[in-house]
Amino acid sequence: MYSEQLETIFKKQKIEIGDRIKFTVNKKEIEGVLMPRPDSGNPNIIVVKLDNGYNIGLEYKDGQIIEKLSQHKKEEFLFPKSKIETANSLNKVALLYTGGTIGSKIDYMTGGVYMLTKPEELLHEVPELKNIANIEVEHLMSVASEDISYKEWQIMAKKAADALNNNAVGVVITHGTDTMHYTSAALSFMIENPKGPIVLTGAQRSSDRGSSDAFMNLICSTQLASKGNIKEVGICMHGTHSDNYCSFIRGSKARKMHTSSRDAFKAINSRELAKVYTDGKIEIDENAVIKRSEKMVLKTEFEPKVALIMSYPNSDPQIIEYYSKKGYKGLIIEGTGLGHAPVSTSHKEYNWLEAMKNGVESGMVIGMTSQCLNGRVNGNVYRNGRLIQETGVVYCEDMLPEVAYVKLGFLLGNHSKKDAKRLLLKNIAGEITEKTDFEVQ
Repeated sequence: MYSEQLETIFKKQKIEIGDRIKFTVNKKEIEGVLMPRPDSGNPNIIVVKLDNGYNIGLEYKDGQIIEKLSQHKKEEFLFPKSKIETANSLNKVALLYTGGTIGSKIDYMTGGVYMLTKPEELLHEVPELKNIANIEVEHLMSVASEDISYKEWQIMAKKAADALNNNAVGVVITHGTDTMHYTSAALSFMIENPKGPIVLTGAQRSSDRGSSDAFMNLICSTQLASKGNIKEVGICMHGTHSDNYCSFIRGSKARKMHTSSRDAFKAINSRELAKVYTDGKIEIDENAVIKRSEKMVLKTEFEPKVALIMSYPNSDPQIIEYYSKKGYKGLIIEGTGLGHAPVSTSHKEYNWLEAMKNGVESGMVIGMTSQCLNGRVNGNVYRNGRLIQETGVVYCEDMLPEVAYVKLGFLLGNHSKKDAKRLLLKNIAGEITEKTDFEVQ
């Protein structure tokens, strides 16, 4: 609540939360919508949402003027309930809602961000969608992406495949950005030869912020899904800092490369599949897109006892023994450089060689990737790499560490250990490129 002094002024002026007000400070007039204030902080700070979408705090002092300009429907302003109406003549697109920042708003009582529970609370602000596709929304979950497990991947994969089998030309999945690239990798393996585009999208900034990327990302993703011509699992997010276009990146080659920038997702060791514009223009890289002709296959089994670990100076090799004793069936190591770990150290306690050998002999499939991300691993260049290869560790070409981790869990869930080890080096969903292109950024 606001201070007793402000509450008295609001009552006298018949001002309520959601009303449009004018605040006059030193002859300067500021107009906006009165918002609830956080539970903590100065109760004389008035929170006002400006027309540009940003909120500001204005400290009230004696003599300043607050006027009511118009009345707002509080519930409709804070929690809109309107629905998207689309024409049946448009292509059908399934929108699967899972949560994340794209489906978040500021909780004005605490100052923090909360997850919306109804997709309509987001979609009502994007009227452009009704002219793009006949959208059918399904609320799967409201989960922050860091809380998602393989069980949620299985739900998403099944629902996406079901939608494509039921006349949807494409699927859009709203998702938190923190682990979106893990999910895009998982769906890339679980849904083989998708009938249409399966587009994951999200936002770096919540939908009620003036600089939000949520709406452009959602519009571009829906434009892409509605065309149905790029039969890939991928991520569609801002391609630049500005609102120029969105990049569609293969799900097994995408990575979040920035904590907060709107163009956080980049294609690694690969080119983007397409540039997508809000007006529906799509520039496809024909050399990057895989041509699909075979039947779509859904495989959602996943082995959760797979871990992703990192080697670094002074790292303890007993981490491998720990996972072995826990019954883990696979490990992916983020090595240094071309795929290295400490194996020729002067200090035995830091030598990983024996631990790797014991881990492989215990029955685990162990793969090697690189923390460098760009480029590919190669165990043949240096002596240490050759020693590691001799233990039976598999060098995973140019796969991203998290993609190799997801792929190994998928393979061990659907195949024998022998086949999983063999298939780890087979390109299944565009995760391995035949040759590293040094010009790809």
